[in-house]
Amino acid sequence: MKAMILAAGRGERMRPLSNVTPKPLLEVGGYRLIDYHLAALTQAGIREVVVNLSWHGDRIREAIGDGVRQGLRISYSPEGTPPLGTGGGLQRALPLLGADPFLLVNGDVWIDLPFEKLQQPAGTLAHLVLIANPPHHPRGDFGLEPGGRVVAAPTPLTYSGLAILDPQLFDGCEDGRFPLKPLLDRALADSKLSGQRHDGFWSDVGTPERLAALDVMLRLGQVRHPVLQSPVG
Repeated sequence: MKAMILAAGRGERMRPLSNVTPKPLLEVGGYRLIDYHLAALTQAGIREVVVNLSWHGDRIREAIGDGVRQGLRISYSPEGTPPLGTGGGLQRALPLLGADPFLLVNGDVWIDLPFEKLQQPAGTLAHLVLIANPPHHPRGDFGLEPGGRVVAAPTPLTYSGLAILDPQLFDGCEDGRFPLKPLLDRALADSKLSGQRHDGFWSDVGTPERLAALDVMLRLGQVRHPVLQSPVG
């Protein structure tokens, strides 16, 4: 399986930090955000990774290179300015990702779930990792039935930014700027959207305050990554 890291966002809520440093390269717990994902992908046995680029994309490319140091082969999908959004960015990268399902992770989230625990059921177009609604997203996105079928209501769960997607999810889409959510809603309506709930630690590291809070938790050992262990103190 290949993987894609979404790393093209401008990071408006993370300003002023993101003015000079793209969000995936911001450090927390002694490592850059993207380092956690690369380590988790390597641990899961994934060797080919695509990273989309827009805001300060040259800095991301320079920082992680071709992935050899991490035991990976990293390729890039440039989008120009403005970026193409979550759906448009994935559509642009499909030629690099191939015809098989791929793992997707947002570059600005932190999660302690080992990536190898994701398994997409047969007959689905997308399999989502869902978490309890965080304070900044109380309305949620989806519900989840005991058998793993994602439903539209009620919505006690939020999409974590970690998923397995089948490229067929994008059938009929044209190159351009668009979000991923409508495609997930379409798969849900066709009963082709599955999910699993994660009750461990997750953070949408979207603001300087949440970045600082996570940094403290990691350095105090209050949360731990399954691969990279942060220095104490």
